Amino acid sequence: MSEKSLPQIHPSAVIDDRCDIGLGTRIWHFSHIMSDCRIGANCNIGQNVVISPGVVIGDNVKIQNNVSVYSGVICENDVFLGPSCVFTNVSNPRSAVPRRGQYEQTLVKKGATIGANATIVCGHTIGRFAFIGAGAVVTRNVPDYALVVGNPARQIGWMSEYGHRLNFDDNNRAKCPESGDEYRLEEGKVMKIS
Repeated sequence: MSEKSLPQIHPSAVIDDRCDIGLGTRIWHFSHIMSDCRIGANCNIGQNVVISPGVVIGDNVKIQNNVSVYSGVICENDVFLGPSCVFTNVSNPRSAVPRRGQYEQTLVKKGATIGANATIVCGHTIGRFAFIGAGAVVTRNVPDYALVVGNPARQIGWMSEYGHRLNFDDNNRAKCPESGDEYRLEEGKVMKIS
């Protein structure tokens, strides 16, 4: 095993006991990786990131600076978390009422992007290759390939796997301008067809 494939952890980062960190993952300045979380291979964890106990991060996930990923969150492979986005894990928090152990699960599916300063309210699923615009506040499930923006977040379109807005023709077909992949819109769902 080459030294390059081992996780690279900046000396200022704090890694608690019982963390599983995959090969090739880099963890930068002042980040805190808490106990019992699992981070996949080839991830990039920016500076000042908090990953709370029990969080699961897939392979090739990019987490930008100042992101808080709280207990109950699962990010599948190839997820992008933009700068200063945040997750919640309790829908009715009160300082004087302990809610430990009542964390709600949030699932971010493969290839999804969450923009800078977005907030993901707990208990929801972000679909495959969905795109959450900067500053959006997600308060419900987001379909695969959906583009959502605003507060509360609302869907305004569809995105390709390469992150381009899809423009569907009269036959409900669209083509990604970068990859050339074709997509079909059928009964309110998008599917890649090539």
